[in-house]
Parts: sequence; C-alpha cells; structure tokens
Amino acid sequence: MKRIYLTFSLLIASLWGYAQQTHPLLDKDAVAQQKWVDSIYNKMTLDEKIGQLFMVSVFSSQIGTKNTENIKELIKKYHIGGIIFSKGGPQRQAQLTNQYQAISKVPLFIAMDAEWGLAMRLDSTFAYPWNMTMGAVKNNQLIEKAGYRIGKHCNSLGVHINFAPDVDINTNPANPIIGNRSFGEDKENVATKGIAFTRGMQAAGVLANAKHFPGHGDTSKDSHKTLPTIDFTSQRIDSIELYPFKKLTQEGVASFMVGHLNVPALESENGKPSSLSHHIVTDILKTRLGFEGLIFTDALGMKGVADYLPVGEVDVAAFLAGNDVLLMPEDVAKGVQAVKKAYENQQISEERLAHSVRKILMAKYKVGLQKTPILELSQVNKGLHTLADDLLIEELFENALTVAKNDGQLLPLKNLQEQKIAYVKFGNDKGTFFEKTLKRYAQINTVKAESVSQLEKDLKPFDVVIIGLHKSDKTPWDAYQFTAEELVWLQEVAKEKRLILSVFTRPYALLDVQDISNIESIVVAYQNHRIAQEKAAQLIFGAIDARGVLPVSAHPLLPVNTGISISKIGRLAYGLPESVGLDSKRLLKIDSLAHYTIEKKMAPGMQILVAKQGKVVYRKNFGTLDYNENHPVTENTIYDLASLTKILATLPEMMKMFSQNDYNINSTFSDLLPELKNTNKANIKIINAFSHNGLLQSWIPFYLKTVTPQKKPLTAYYNTQKTDDFSVPVAKNLYMRNDYKDTIYQRIVDSDLLTKKRYLYSDLPYYLFKKYLEQKSKTSLSVLVQKDFYPDVRSLSTDIFSFTAFFLWSKSLLLR
Repeated sequence: MKRIYLTFSLLIASLWGYAQQTHPLLDKDAVAQQKWVDSIYNKMTLDEKIGQLFMVSVFSSQIGTKNTENIKELIKKYHIGGIIFSKGGPQRQAQLTNQYQAISKVPLFIAMDAEWGLAMRLDSTFAYPWNMTMGAVKNNQLIEKAGYRIGKHCNSLGVHINFAPDVDINTNPANPIIGNRSFGEDKENVATKGIAFTRGMQAAGVLANAKHFPGHGDTSKDSHKTLPTIDFTSQRIDSIELYPFKKLTQEGVASFMVGHLNVPALESENGKPSSLSHHIVTDILKTRLGFEGLIFTDALGMKGVADYLPVGEVDVAAFLAGNDVLLMPEDVAKGVQAVKKAYENQQISEERLAHSVRKILMAKYKVGLQKTPILELSQVNKGLHTLADDLLIEELFENALTVAKNDGQLLPLKNLQEQKIAYVKFGNDKGTFFEKTLKRYAQINTVKAESVSQLEKDLKPFDVVIIGLHKSDKTPWDAYQFTAEELVWLQEVAKEKRLILSVFTRPYALLDVQDISNIESIVVAYQNHRIAQEKAAQLIFGAIDARGVLPVSAHPLLPVNTGISISKIGRLAYGLPESVGLDSKRLLKIDSLAHYTIEKKMAPGMQILVAKQGKVVYRKNFGTLDYNENHPVTENTIYDLASLTKILATLPEMMKMFSQNDYNINSTFSDLLPELKNTNKANIKIINAFSHNGLLQSWIPFYLKTVTPQKKPLTAYYNTQKTDDFSVPVAKNLYMRNDYKDTIYQRIVDSDLLTKKRYLYSDLPYYLFKKYLEQKSKTSLSVLVQKDFYPDVRSLSTDIFSFTAFFLWSKSLLLR
C-alpha cells in the first residue's frame, strides 16, 4: 500500500511540475486534490473501491417507481460511482440527483449523453444543432461557444460529464447510428470541431468525453444491435479514424469512450469487441496515444458487446482491457461480484484497481465533488435556456447554410419585379417557416399538385421555382431521402425551369439525385428547424451571406468542403433585437402601447416594424382594420400611407444624394434649385428645412382656388374624363389639368415666410426636394424610388392599388 501511495504522490508532483496545463484530470490546486483523493481512497473498503467503477442508467421519467428506487439500493449496497441520466425532465432529474447524492458516501459522478444539448434526453430543454450541421460552420469559435453553453446547461442540472463530442469520421453515408452525430468526413474538420467543442464545454466546468474510440464512422451496422466491423488496414485507421482522438489527447480532453467494434487490424482475436481489447484500450489508447484521462466503455448492455461474454465476465474483461468506468452494466450485482472475485484471485491487482479508482476520484475533485452538491430546485430551469442560447443558435444555423451549386449566379435572386416565382414543398414535414419568409421578399405562389403533369402545367407561368425538401428532424436518425416520385418531379421541373433546391435534411439526400446538371442552385440547410428555414429564405434573397461548406460528400459533383460564398445584397434580414444591440424586453413595451392605443380607440389596429443595421428585429400586427373587428390586421395588410410618402419616398432619395456628396446639410435651396436664387427661399438651409425651423408655412390649401364656394370642382381646372390636357388623376372620374402642378410649385416659391424663427411642421420643403430630385435624375420621383430602394427592401406593396386592396385612413374615397 505504501508503495502505491508513494507512486501516486510522485505522479501528481510530476504532473504538476511539467504538465500543469495539459493533464486532463489535474485540478488547479493539485496539492489539495491529491490530499482529498488520498483521504477518500485510504478510507475505502474493497467493495467501495470496486463500486466506483460502475455507472448506472436512470430515467427521471420513472421517478417514484421501483426502477428509480432500486438505484438507492445500488448506491447503499454496491457504492456505485456514478449515474447517467437518460429520458425524463429537468425538475425530476434534479430531484433524483439530490436524493441520490444525499445517500452516497462518496459524491456521485452525474453524467448525461447530451451531444446536442439536454434536449437529446430531456423534455422542455434546449437543443443545439446536430454535429453534422455544425460541421458546415467555418467559424470554430461558434462551436466552442456551443460547447460552453451546453456545459452551462449541464451545470444548472448538476451534470459533471457529458458524453460528447462524437468525433467519429462519418465516411459511410449508410451509417445507421452516427450520421448527423458526426462533424463530417474530413478528419481535420472533425478534429478541430471536436477540440473547439471540448474546449468550450470544459471551460464551463463539465468534463468532455470524445467517442467512439477507435472510430465508429465507416460502418453500416449499429453497435446497439450487433458488432460492427471496421475492416481497414492499421495504417488507414491510424491516419483517419484515430486522427481526432490523437488531437484531442494533445488538447486535454478529460475522457474517451471506447466503442464496441470489431477491428481485425487492431485486435487479433476474431470478433473481440474493441471495448474488451487490451491492445486497443491499453496499448494503443493509453500507451501509444499517451492518454491519461478517464476511459469509459460504451454501454455494456449493447448487443455489440453483450453477445460476446456473459454478464459479469464482460465487466471484468472491460476492466482488464484498461477501461476505468464500466458504463450501464446489465447487472450491477453480478458485475461487482465478478470484479471482486477477479481481484481476490489476483486476476486484478491492487495497483490496477487503484489506478482507475484514483483517476475517478481525481476527476470528481476536478468538477467540485469534494463537497456533496445540492441543487436548488427553484433555480434549475433558469439556466437551461437563455438569450445567449437564442442568439448563438441563430448564428450557427446561419453560418451553416451552404450554397453547394449556383450556376449562372442565380442566387441571390435579383430583379424581383421581372420574374414570377413559385414554391413547391417536398418531404414529409412542414415548410411553413420557409414559405412564410420567402413571401416576405417577393410575390411567390405556392404550387401543389397530385401528378407530374399537373405540376408542369401549374408551373408553366413561372420563371423560377424554389423546391424545399422538408424532412423531419425530431431525431438525427429520421429518414432523409427523397421519395421515388419526388426524384422524378425534381428532374422534370429542372428541365423546364430555373430551379433552386433547398435541402432541409442531411446532405446525403442529394446522393439519390442522379443528375444535378439542370438544377441551377442548391442550398443545404441540414435540418428542418424553424431558424434553418427562415435563414435559408433570407439567403436566397440576399439578406444574409452564404458561408457554409459541405461537411461530407453529398454527390459525385459535390465533394466534401464544397461551398460557394455569396455576399448579401442589402435586403432586410430578420433576427433577434440583441443581435443589433437592442433589448427584447424594452421592445415588448411596444406591445403594451399598441394594446393601449386600441383599447382607448385611438386606432383600431396597426402594423409595427422595427429595423436596425439592415435587420428587422420586431414585426407584429395588432387589432383590426376597423372598429367592427371583422378583419384582423395581418402581415399582408396594405395601408394607405398618404402624407407619409414624403418620408418614405422623398427623404430616402435625399439621403442618397447626401451620401453621394451632391449637397451638404448647410447647402441652401438655391444651391439645389438655382431658379430660387432671387426668392425668399434662396438662403434657407437644408438642415433647417428638414428640422422644420426654416420659416416655411405649415401648408398651403392649393385646392381652394380650384373649387366653388360649395366645394365643387371648377371646370377650368378639372375634367371628368382623362385627356391630353387633363391627365392628373385626383379622384374617381376626376382629372386635374397638367399645368396646375407648375402653379402649385410657383405658389410655394412665392409664399411668405414666418416672421419669427420657431419649430413648425411644414410639408412645403418636400415639394421643392421633389423638384430637385427629378431635375437631377431626369426621371420622376416614383420611378426613382422604385429603382433605388423599394425592390431591395421587398416593398412589393409600395405602389398604387385599387381601393379594395388596402386599408383607408379616411372613410371618404373622393380624394383616394
């Protein structure tokens, strides 16, 4: 015993002396860690030491049942070292955690298999994108942030180790169990993503666990059901499958999980699972790779290992192979008894047992288990979903979007007024968010058909077709393929139309598309998540950039790392207020004001939109179109903007001229319009005109001289029919003479100024600005703003419409 204690002490001292920052289990206070480990280990009985090796599964969904109560017996009788929580809910899990920790002599390791967040196992919790999606993201800082946030979620629930990241290199599209759980097929990308994720999660105080050593990516079998074979040379395995594990060892990952795999090149005994192989676990992982952290088996109840040896024997074999923690044994009692018997028979030495138990205790100290933790149940949910998560998941999905093909630079779509666009939904899941967001940018028709001939007929009027493949993303294992019928329809549409294919599932779906030559643009969004749908639509219309790359080969013509970068073209994007420095909670006050306005009958309803830095961060509709409450205000409601035209048309053009240095704020009206040089408007500065303190009258009732005292139109100014001389529409069947516009302008020029400078709203400057803009551009203001601004911000509803198409502020239709 003294020799073992001395050896361990020297080990700790040595590690602290030259590898303080790299040893995965060493705490910052190594001396205190050593003392605690020694004090606990030296007090342990043999049964207590053996118990530390076992980590059992618990479903918090079964709280109060015999199953969860049996765990208490395992803690008391067999002194198990840890628990891995599976399906359930956060509050129930927290309750069980407190109960179990309270009765355990040595604090329990609490683990979860939460690769993309707690939602992998628990209801009402947050889910981050799958690894395949994050594998498309170039910015690895975002991956590190995701690891950190998942770690913080684990912290809130008292979880010390998360069995993530999965660093299997998924080179086999037919892999039934890894697939979306992998960062992809490029070993460098998988390694760097795994390192970033690990760094983030361990920075949050949660131990990472890289899996499934020596690599579960290139197989078509599921080790839960059978023993998959990795049939490659040792050179290939060393250069590909082992690569991420080597890199993670160098970067200080806390633990590895050994998979249940048949690897003939690494294990000479036929059919022996890698998790039971001394050569794979000890000779390769511990000795050759130099890994010093904790080593977990994959679940010992999985068929890949359970069929190889009986219960008990498999536990001993896994421990002798070099594993430290025996995960989810089929029978704890038999496993403990078998390990104890092997110890008593000297098959397992005291030194071997001490090696693993002390490592487990080191890890427990590192995560703060030198004190029995107690979760404050009322605080648990507060840390499970925060604004930081909402912001980050938007960034991840946006950065993952991959333009895999873009012939003729179809993306982003331009010249929207000149082409008709249709949307067709493929797949077994909804595309509601994609469709809704597409229609925020253009007039898009949704086409549904029962046959390819009907589809071709219905699509005939359209220039561009957007097909969205929407497959369920409830789990990463859901089916992702096109149906046979969809593949036929896809090819027929591609032959006839300019086609954009948006894939909301794993990129392997494209492998079934034999000919992609006629598909002009392909966008891969990876999941059918709401955010992925919304961001994909924004990308198609140039509101956001395309930055992602394919993490796997999706087609012979679309190899791994394919990704066309596309820059946004200035259209409004959509996102969270905090992404542009605004506060969501403060914006919610708008809701209260809107409801108050409607309640006090100041207005029956309204649309409110807030945008900053080119991004819409608030867009809501309130109330109805009138007080009869028959027609609710919707996103499609069009309002008569009336006098707001000055601000929404003239002002943007004046701002553009200013940005081009055509004038400055101290310029005068005579600088803009030389004909005003000898008038009382000549020296009025533009800044004063915009600020409504330029001495101009508020308004001029131009119409008074054109009507009788009874307000009837004078025939000298109006005609009931449109003619060459009377072509300015004023009301239904009423046209003003063309030259009266000149009279209006001259009356403004000749109007008197105020005698005292003060603030007084005036709309007169905007008539003068209109004159200036039209002289400068040699085109009408309406044409000018349609060309310069409205198409880019998707102002399809900024135009002239019939009375029935929009909401009128006034009940009178005479002058509308």
